[in-house]
Amino acid sequence: MTTDTEFLGAQRARTLPSSTRSVSKSVAALHFKRIGLIVLRPVAMFVPVFLFGTLITFLLGALTGLSPAYVQLGDAATPAAVARLNHQWGLDQPLLVRYWDWFSALLHGSLGSSWFNGVPVSELIGQRIAISLSVAGVGLVIGIVFGTLLGTIAAVKATSWIDRSITAFLSFISVMPPFTVGIILVAVFAVGFHLLPSAGYIPIEQGLGPWFSHIILPAIALSFDSTAALARQLRAGLVSAYTENYVLGATVHGLSPRRIFFGHVLRNGAGPSLALLGLHFPNLLGGAVVTETVFGLSGYGVFASQSALHGDVPAVQGVLVVSIVLVVAFNLIVNVALNRIVPSATRGV
Repeated sequence: MTTDTEFLGAQRARTLPSSTRSVSKSVAALHFKRIGLIVLRPVAMFVPVFLFGTLITFLLGALTGLSPAYVQLGDAATPAAVARLNHQWGLDQPLLVRYWDWFSALLHGSLGSSWFNGVPVSELIGQRIAISLSVAGVGLVIGIVFGTLLGTIAAVKATSWIDRSITAFLSFISVMPPFTVGIILVAVFAVGFHLLPSAGYIPIEQGLGPWFSHIILPAIALSFDSTAALARQLRAGLVSAYTENYVLGATVHGLSPRRIFFGHVLRNGAGPSLALLGLHFPNLLGGAVVTETVFGLSGYGVFASQSALHGDVPAVQGVLVVSIVLVVAFNLIVNVALNRIVPSATRGV
């Protein structure tokens, strides 16, 4: 008996490391598979969105009926001159051929050349997009920080006078247009107190302080709507999460309110507000047109407006394509973060 017991123990000792290694490999494989699904699933969703968006962008430009002759020669263009320019720009080709040429160039990073001045559209956009992304990025950060703070306080102090005061404040700032907020900010901080510049832009390469001082006012003007929407959605999600059974169970087991909030309520209640960020990012880009005009910024929005007024179809198409890429990329990041942070997102709930 003793010999059999020792033999079985030795056999188990030899097989245990191999079984442990196989279990570790299985866990690692499942972990990498999960990460792959988290990343690849949103990518698979947004590739068709990008393809459809670029197709609509090209068709909108093709159906306008505009030509470089309209932009360069005006109403005095002769039929021969119009035909010559259309041939030069490839506009006399069939629609499908033109789309394939345009899309092939797009995949190689070329957005074509401007009808107005012949400069590559990618170069024109690159000169201005840093301004708009700086303003929109800082505005988004302001919206996230203050929206999260106000929404959390309102949820924790639900039905109290603090909650009602925050709700009233959010309702007030949500109806204020960015251009109105911008004018007020300029009148107070630039003209009244002389604390910040009223217009212009300085690249970040020339100093972080001057760069930030020139974009903080337009960023605040853009952030009001995002702050209000994020705070409202976060409050609703957190209040709903507080009523779930897992929160009651955590309370019964004696967990501290802070641990319950950060470990259970926030993770499960922040999903809708996080998804809302993806919907509000296009609003930040769209609001840049008016905000940049108020603050004298020659950014992405002003360039889009001027290109549309000039009838510069390649420039407008380039603006739309870059907007699609930015929105799709930002929503992809939001979806990946949503799948990592919110437990129910990975189950499709």
